[in-house]
Amino acid sequence: MESQRNFSEFILLGLSHDQNLQIFCFVLFLFCYVALLVGNLLILISIRCSPLYNQPMYYFLIHLSLIDICYTSTVTPKLIADLLVERKTISYGNCMLQVFSMHFFGSTEIFILTAMAFDRYVAICKPLHYMIIMNRTRCNFLVLAAWVGGAVHSFHLFSTAISLPFCVPNKIDHYFCDIFPLLKVACTDTYVTGVIMIVFSGMVALVTFVVLFVSYGIILFTLRNHSTEGRRKALSTCWSHISVVVLFFGPVVFIYLRPPTTFPEDKVFSLLYTIIAPMFNPLIYTLRNTEMKHVMRKVWCQTLFSKEAHD
Repeated sequence: MESQRNFSEFILLGLSHDQNLQIFCFVLFLFCYVALLVGNLLILISIRCSPLYNQPMYYFLIHLSLIDICYTSTVTPKLIADLLVERKTISYGNCMLQVFSMHFFGSTEIFILTAMAFDRYVAICKPLHYMIIMNRTRCNFLVLAAWVGGAVHSFHLFSTAISLPFCVPNKIDHYFCDIFPLLKVACTDTYVTGVIMIVFSGMVALVTFVVLFVSYGIILFTLRNHSTEGRRKALSTCWSHISVVVLFFGPVVFIYLRPPTTFPEDKVFSLLYTIIAPMFNPLIYTLRNTEMKHVMRKVWCQTLFSKEAHD
């Protein structure tokens, strides 16, 4: 590896060189990150301390919240810290680690969202067999498959990244290390590698998005035969899932399903799936979910009352 590079770090150009804009972004993203951590931790603790943990949908939601925390934490703390310094650098090792962890948690989230869509399909289209099909063994298998699939996907990208020879200038026009910005600074012909990355990453995201879109289409079509109350409750849950899918997959498909090049707009779209979408996930799943709101009030009110009684 040493023979493939003559430097130990990359220089990140960041979001902008405007000092005032960087200060604004620092405050904004710090707020977003704290909101993301608090929101997802509330979901994790509330579900784990309630009977909802035994329901497949909320079992998957716990894993989604955990992945969101890990996924965003691979990028956001570094971005926030870099907004306060003039020279933004990242070591070669941390850069490669960021490539692996970003795609590991990102692809695992895609597979978890797919499992959640399957759960909603079974719940609405095959309600009489729901508990048999979505037993805890099958739920564990789907979660394990999601994590293994994420590892397989990210390892391929990681192995590609560490095999690239890099030359001066070692400047990455982004706020984190990703495969396409790295291809741009590699001192070799990366066209074939870029096409392989499109097939491997972009097509995975696109095919998964199409599968999710079709599955939710079938679900919405099936709801025609349900009662008004049943349709309202099912739609409330489905629209939450659809909102998360669109918010996450839209920018991902835009970034990874196109010719292997980079544009200034990539940074804005990357913010959507690395910070904004994970921050909105807790709001989407709680504000539109009566069960979650009830459980959160019950769990946290009991905690507060117990603490006051103890004092």
